[in-house]
Amino acid sequence: MNNGRMETRRLQILAELSRLGSMRAVADVLGITTSTVSQQIAALAGEMGTALIEPAGRLVRLTPAGRRLAEHAVTILAAVETAHRDLGPGAEPNGTLRVAGFATAFRGYLLPVVIELAVSSPRVHVLIREHEPAEALALLAADEADLALTYDFNLAPAAVDPTVSATPLWTAGWGLGVPAAAEDHEGTTVETFARFRAHDWIVNSRNTADEEVIRTLASMAGFSPRVTHQADSLELVQEMIAAGLGVALLPVGYPLLAGVRLLPLAAPDVELRAYAVARHGRLDWPPLALVTDLLTAAAGG
Repeated sequence: MNNGRMETRRLQILAELSRLGSMRAVADVLGITTSTVSQQIAALAGEMGTALIEPAGRLVRLTPAGRRLAEHAVTILAAVETAHRDLGPGAEPNGTLRVAGFATAFRGYLLPVVIELAVSSPRVHVLIREHEPAEALALLAADEADLALTYDFNLAPAAVDPTVSATPLWTAGWGLGVPAAAEDHEGTTVETFARFRAHDWIVNSRNTADEEVIRTLASMAGFSPRVTHQADSLELVQEMIAAGLGVALLPVGYPLLAGVRLLPLAAPDVELRAYAVARHGRLDWPPLALVTDLLTAAAGG
């Protein structure tokens, strides 16, 4: 038997020949010539390494091997048709979607979508892996994730990757988290940073974006920040601020612990920008398209 791939078109011709009994009828039904029918059956026989038809008077009939392959052909063609319906852009979404992303996106946006999917599209299953943007994008590139929820800052934009498509989701303002005992202050972002030039600075332990923002603004304020502490959890960062270990960027609207105050940053503003990122070849996959649309709607709302 030839190890080459059988073409489903040839299987379709064989299945029709089994059903209709003549090459002329097959040609009429499929809109091809009788010669093409004969050639395709001969090619299929060559692939299988056995005769599929034999003369029967002025007509032909299937050999036992031909009848058996025709039975398989019906099953194979049905499976291919099911796959097209199942996986095509217009198909009902189903399957497992692997999502890698940061915790805030999961808590605020993806988990509500998962709850909605359980009712509206129960055949879609979401697998969650919590990662910072660089880690999530690496999983996407390695085909270990289908969707990455990432972020950057307006003052530390992420590099453009032509192999992926990034859908903007939401933006969120950030301020400067300082000990509650710190004096009130009104001024520009640069002036606020200058006030805390002598403090230690706390940054993310798994992502460098906030440190880039801090260093950029500190440079504008005329100093080099003393970055001494790193933590991934916003709760831990706040506890460190309350303990007097330093100051850090924090999202506006995030619940503050006792002992922490958030100073506004304006002129320039500091904004986190969130994205849903997918590889170009996956954009039409129904589960991915559905979840991306739901996330976009949730972010817009």
